[in-house]
Amino acid sequence: MAGEQQLQVLNALDVAKTQWYHFTAIVVAGMGFFTDAYDLFCISLVTKLLGRIYYTLPGSPTPGSLPPNVSAAVNGVAFIGTLSGQLFFGWLGDKMGRKRVYGMTLMLMVLCSVASALSFGHTPSSVLATLCFFRFWLGFGIGGDYPLSATIMSEYANKKTRGAFIAAVFAMQGFGILAGGLVAIVVSTAFKNRFPAPAYADDPAGSLVPEADFVWRIILMFGAIPAGLTYYWRTKMPETARYTALVAKNAKQAAADMSKVLQMEITEEQAKFRSAAGDSEGKKPFGLFSKEFVSRHGLHLLGTATTWFLLDIAFYSQNLFQKDIFSAIGWIPKAAKMSALEELYRIARAQTLIALCGTVPGYWFTVGLIDVVGRFTIQLVGFLMMTVFMLGLAIPYHHWTTPGNHIGFVIMYGFTFFFANFGPNSTTFIVPAEIFPARLRSTCHGISAASGKLGAIIGSFGFLYLAQNPDPAKADHGYPPGIGVRNSLFLLAGCNLLGLLFTFLVPESKGKSLEEMSGENEDGDTATAAEPAPAGYNRTVPV
Repeated sequence: MAGEQQLQVLNALDVAKTQWYHFTAIVVAGMGFFTDAYDLFCISLVTKLLGRIYYTLPGSPTPGSLPPNVSAAVNGVAFIGTLSGQLFFGWLGDKMGRKRVYGMTLMLMVLCSVASALSFGHTPSSVLATLCFFRFWLGFGIGGDYPLSATIMSEYANKKTRGAFIAAVFAMQGFGILAGGLVAIVVSTAFKNRFPAPAYADDPAGSLVPEADFVWRIILMFGAIPAGLTYYWRTKMPETARYTALVAKNAKQAAADMSKVLQMEITEEQAKFRSAAGDSEGKKPFGLFSKEFVSRHGLHLLGTATTWFLLDIAFYSQNLFQKDIFSAIGWIPKAAKMSALEELYRIARAQTLIALCGTVPGYWFTVGLIDVVGRFTIQLVGFLMMTVFMLGLAIPYHHWTTPGNHIGFVIMYGFTFFFANFGPNSTTFIVPAEIFPARLRSTCHGISAASGKLGAIIGSFGFLYLAQNPDPAKADHGYPPGIGVRNSLFLLAGCNLLGLLFTFLVPESKGKSLEEMSGENEDGDTATAAEPAPAGYNRTVPV
């Protein structure tokens, strides 16, 4: 059959031994994710400093802080941009090709990283409005990197180690978070030593040196460096052979590209035959909104979108109780007892330790085990353990917050992060790049990722209000009373449990080719809905 001949040609990629080009693709795509994570997470390091610089009131007993609406805008506008970029560039990657769009997203990230650091204005509101404007477009570029990096890596990889390669790209996010903390530590330390300042309680005016305005700008601008360094290599990457052959229908070019990448001869006659065979049925391929897509992949898309949505609600809400941990164990004293740059240093150090101990290891456990254990099992166990540890934090919450029990709280908190990363935070990124047809792969990944980012917005900002103390007198300044941290943890445990259940809608892709998962090797991707799928094709639980 046509599809079988097509699969034989693409089989060269599936069975290829791990070669240098695999590692090159991981580095090129991974540095994009390194930059993505750095840019998205570094803003949380400098928000306290921004509050001191632009919102300190003369005579106030405490340093200035960003008002709730301004803080939500500064931290959240990039998420909104990311969500938009995931949908737009995901769609564009299927229309124009992965390579052409890949360079656009990176250049947008470089320009907006620099521009956000150069935010200008004569008033605090104008400076932060400019910052938010460029942070939105920075997020827009970052959003495009999600579907494109995952899709490119999945289409380059062999089927034996595909999961590990995509996971390695995503794992660079952990190093990006780590780099953000390290850069903030280095810059704040350098400025502290050069421009020493007393604590706010000792000298409110002197605790904030004028040079502090350069610090947050340097930290934000640094994100442009790794992105800029990889731009040249992105422009030199050939278009993926799967896009060229299956979507652009240029089999001759696909054969030429594969010959260079795999360093083996693929004859033009085979490519011509594949091109002719692929169109022999004369039927129009089904689209995203067709009944056939719904019947073949509707539940799969529902599964990837909902699990990513539920995971990010829980994952991004974990910053709700970071301040309790940091304060309880003495990592971060009260703001009035520190200078502005000392506070930045303490926050960066705490975030770096969390990333080093809880975030980075989980990513690399996934890299090492995903092609052994499988996506389904890692995601299922991850959601289960996150549920268990969230309940372990919530049920005896008052016990954990009493003096002498904070170490146990930190351990439980660290395990929650670990099983998020050695679990659904990695697999929700990997699976959507493996189970959909080539012509819709980037679009479907973008939809799934955008669902996740919507969950991140809810987790970061909805729960920020929801987790406030029910007693109005004890709620954070500027926030209305909520349901409290303990009840919020119960809700988050429920989100994790729902994620576990929706995981059963997602098929296992370990050891299978992309065409086998998407159904493109059935009959040249021109089968009608009435024709039966191969045995086990629609199974959502690993066999």
